[in-house]
Amino acid sequence: MKRNLKFYKTAHDEWFVDMPEWGGSLEDLQMIQGADDWLNLLNHGKKEVQLKLANEPFQHASFLTLIRLGEENLGGGANYFLETYQNEKVDLKIWLCDVVGFIFGDYPQRIYFEVI
Repeated sequence: MKRNLKFYKTAHDEWFVDMPEWGGSLEDLQMIQGADDWLNLLNHGKKEVQLKLANEPFQHASFLTLIRLGEENLGGGANYFLETYQNEKVDLKIWLCDVVGFIFGDYPQRIYFEVI
């Protein structure tokens, strides 16, 4: 499955994913606990990033690797790791919330991405 998503940064330097079909709260769409650092790495100083995301490899894609599933009492979601980006060592740990499950139907072993 491939999906294009837009992420935007607010005036308070908070990142959110733009997903009108999400039935939960806006707070659920905030990118925190490393996901904001990930977007800051990708945004090239802009207030918006558009990503192609997939649970299968595609040409020119980088990827996040699943470390472990989150615990329900700690907010669920899953922890991912970005080892390298554009041939540079990054070593970034990222927590992604239940929105990943909503997008992909589960938490893929790898999430492939590319800035578009």
